[in-house]
Amino acid sequence: MASLEKMASVKSIAETPNLASIPSSYIFSGSPDDKTAPIAMDNDSIPTIDFVLLTSGTPDQRSKVVDELGKACRDWGFFMVINHGVAEKLREEMMECCEEFYDLTEEEKRVYETEHVLDPIRYGTSFNPHVEKVFLWRDYLKIMVHPNFHFPSKPLKFREISKEYCERVREMGRELMRGISESLGLERLDLERIVNWEECSQILIANLYPPCPQPELAMGLSPHSDHCLLTVLLQNQIDGLQILHDHKWVNVNPIPNSFLVNTADQLEILSNGEYKSVLHRAVVNEKSKRMSLAVAIGPSAQTLVAPAPQLLLTHPPLFKHIKYKDYLETMQSGKLHNKSTLDCVRLL
Repeated sequence: MASLEKMASVKSIAETPNLASIPSSYIFSGSPDDKTAPIAMDNDSIPTIDFVLLTSGTPDQRSKVVDELGKACRDWGFFMVINHGVAEKLREEMMECCEEFYDLTEEEKRVYETEHVLDPIRYGTSFNPHVEKVFLWRDYLKIMVHPNFHFPSKPLKFREISKEYCERVREMGRELMRGISESLGLERLDLERIVNWEECSQILIANLYPPCPQPELAMGLSPHSDHCLLTVLLQNQIDGLQILHDHKWVNVNPIPNSFLVNTADQLEILSNGEYKSVLHRAVVNEKSKRMSLAVAIGPSAQTLVAPAPQLLLTHPPLFKHIKYKDYLETMQSGKLHNKSTLDCVRLL
């Protein structure tokens, strides 16, 4: 029975007629910290970055936004981006493409089931069923879109829409990295030079969280930090993202037409611990399908990531050097658990 559950998509399980309970292999117990009750947090409590002022504002306006960006990275590891210039229609079409993919037959989707974590297109369920004892209530599609662009053959409009969307998000990410570089006291282009931005790794991740008959027992994504530099998130109108802030889980309710951005492991390494990658998780609900579309932007695969040399003049390095390709493969090959991969490269 376990092997059959392991192979089944969560979507197919959720669509079982008269499903009243989840299989035992999806019951998530977690740790005491995971059970901390979430608190309601008003949107204006979460940092908001005005992208137009960062890119086209006066010197004083840009300086203020750079300071706000640094504070958001330091205090929250998470912020919303408004006035980003990515058309609402493109965002809607991108989400529609992902929905259409998941509406394909199981046979059509399983064409993209693969074994290696660095394969250019991967469809699957949970995070890594090969090593997990408890599965996550989540199906995923992961696509490498830069430096080489890949795409599924279905739906037919996927290539055109996703290519434009990913290009726009990557350019937004570049400008955010420039602001973050300045906020650390570096030159504007220092970080993008260090990570070889022109060859940066960019992965599109479409997550599906079907309705769950026992949401209090299941977990969409367990607490974790992301492997990249920045993750840019778009989701449908269903809430479910929570971030750990001041030792409490905070529900994130994004304002309309904004992107959610979180700092990730490689930025914590580059900043020598000045900016932290943020722990976050996805919870599920009983009535509604939730979809999220994450774009993970990281260094080039061959970049040897280490704290920026300019930041080591007054502080010793806190992290070992590691090639980003190796870091990505290590994380994707294990279990999704807090900051376990980052902890492996800490020096202190």
